[in-house]
Amino acid sequence: MGMSTAASRPRRRKPGLVAAAVVLLVIAAGFVFTAVIDMKNPVFLVRFLFTPRSEVEALYDTRMIAASTKPRPIPEQLRPLAATVPWKGNKADIVSVLRETRTNAFLVMCRGTLVNEWYSEPGKKTARESSWSIAKSVLSLLVGQLIAEGKLSEDTKLVAVLPEFAAGGKFDEITVRDLLDMKSGIDVTEDYAEYKPFTGVAGMQITTDLRAYVMKHRTLAFAPGSRSAYRSIDAQYLSMMVARVEGEPLAKVLERRLWQPLGAQDEASWNLDHAGGIERGFGNLNATPRDFAKLGLLALAGGKVGGRTLVSPAWMARITTPVAEAEPGWMYAALWWHPPGHEKNGDYSAIGVYGQYVYVNPARYTVVVKLSDYGSQQDEAETIDVFRAVAEDCR
Repeated sequence: MGMSTAASRPRRRKPGLVAAAVVLLVIAAGFVFTAVIDMKNPVFLVRFLFTPRSEVEALYDTRMIAASTKPRPIPEQLRPLAATVPWKGNKADIVSVLRETRTNAFLVMCRGTLVNEWYSEPGKKTARESSWSIAKSVLSLLVGQLIAEGKLSEDTKLVAVLPEFAAGGKFDEITVRDLLDMKSGIDVTEDYAEYKPFTGVAGMQITTDLRAYVMKHRTLAFAPGSRSAYRSIDAQYLSMMVARVEGEPLAKVLERRLWQPLGAQDEASWNLDHAGGIERGFGNLNATPRDFAKLGLLALAGGKVGGRTLVSPAWMARITTPVAEAEPGWMYAALWWHPPGHEKNGDYSAIGVYGQYVYVNPARYTVVVKLSDYGSQQDEAETIDVFRAVAEDCR
């Protein structure tokens, strides 16, 4: 008698086990690949994709910035928000606009007093939010302080402070002025496409070694100073220059030079490339809404807090005088934005991707803070129109 059919069949591997093995191999390969190219591991990449942009602080190693030992409260005289505001060619209820743009915090200061405050949920009032490129405008204030003290000048060359990055040729001619006005020409694109996580600014966001990343990207798309193109790598180099000149981490420079004298009421933090590493100076400063408001009030007051000058009048004039068109219709100066129509009231703003704003309107004595989880295409011009309408209520 022959063998039974069951006994004669070759044993088949269970599809589930094979699939699991393949998945494990892919994950293992992903860990090896990302380690080789100095990038965060695949688990981080997945978490990054699904984490609200306001909460990415939790994904990174950070360096803390202590709250001020002498916090300065913001005076309050709260009143209802404006009933309607202009929105995309129509009128809309302001709360509906805030919800549509996935706003977490919205604050309006009129003549130094908090008059409007809205949060998507109660906990957002005291939660640290990621600023994204608002951090660039904060960095500008630090650069201005160093220039006022003679520790830097706008003509200082990048490689004079960071000689290890010398590449020869035109690259070595890049100056502080070029970096401030996005005129370096460094060829690292400002691309937030999630399907291209290893290129351009997205690569800067997930690298575990920023020094190595910028070292590998010292090619130029155009000659320094010849034109303007918004590039986060310019701010990253500036942040590294500030840390080198001051001899301490960027977060600690901010703590000593601005956070303490500003009277910040809460701890802040700055995301690092790895534990004990360097700050992602081009973005990812994390702070509470009211402390972001204090930065706006500092700008509105011409760089002064409580009668003390923290940022020189010359630097505030530099910030408020647009010098380059970084995006069509949008002017730029020393890491601050000047929106279309700024000629009317001299308004300007710190702006971060995904809907972050610290907006300053000197003509109306108004500061607006908006922190959000909106898309990378965030309706900036329409949002500025909302701010301008709100500022009209400041009397």
